[in-house]
Amino acid sequence: QVQLVESGGGLVQAGGSLRLSCAASGSMFSINAMGWYRQAPGKQRELVATISSGGIINYVESVKGRFTISRDNAKNTMYLQMNSLNTKHTAVYCCSAEIERGTGSLRWRSNYWGQGTQVTVST
Repeated sequence: QVQLVESGGGLVQAGGSLRLSCAASGSMFSINAMGWYRQAPGKQRELVATISSGGIINYVESVKGRFTISRDNAKNTMYLQMNSLNTKHTAVYCCSAEIERGTGSLRWRSNYWGQGTQVTVST
């Protein structure tokens, strides 16, 4: 079975920083695109940033210059460095990944989600 586990969330004062991690484990052939999503209270889940297996990155406009997504393919781990946080960034942050499983000619791709990690920014 495949699991995605986030860590690194918590309570931080406005202006502070947090680094989120998303570690994939289990039987995998490869990890393709990965992404961070967030859901603030009373709002729909939104995409924050994505990174392909080759390192192509996209951000939602509101976090450009403030958040940095990266991944360590050797560790099957993705990161989100968040700087200059403000209360608008308070949300549950979840990671997602398209993972290819199987062997030989029998392989398939599925999307997996982590359970989420709470980020709370206080004034």
